[in-house]
Amino acid sequence: ELENQLSTKFKTLDELKQSLALNSSAEQTPEALCLRIAELCEMVDNIVSQIAQLKTSMQSVLEQWRVYDEVYAEVSLMTTRYLYCMDQCKPSVVSLEALKNQVKTLQ
Repeated sequence: ELENQLSTKFKTLDELKQSLALNSSAEQTPEALCLRIAELCEMVDNIVSQIAQLKTSMQSVLEQWRVYDEVYAEVSLMTTRYLYCMDQCKPSVVSLEALKNQVKTLQ
């Protein structure tokens, strides 16, 4: 999206250059306008550089999130397994009456 906006700004800048070539402003000299356009071009170059750095940074962040998602899924699976084992291994609570009935049945 930023690149699209940047290309639009480049087109606008080119239109300004063409307009400068066709119409010289009475308020500013062509040299001053050319200097201002050069400054704008430098600013655009800086923005392009910042966008490239941002892309690299975002790719790094996306990779870190991918690793996080993998580890989170693994930890979640291990936690589920642990809870299942804990549920299966805990002794069942039996009432005294049930134990008496079981003893009678066994006798």
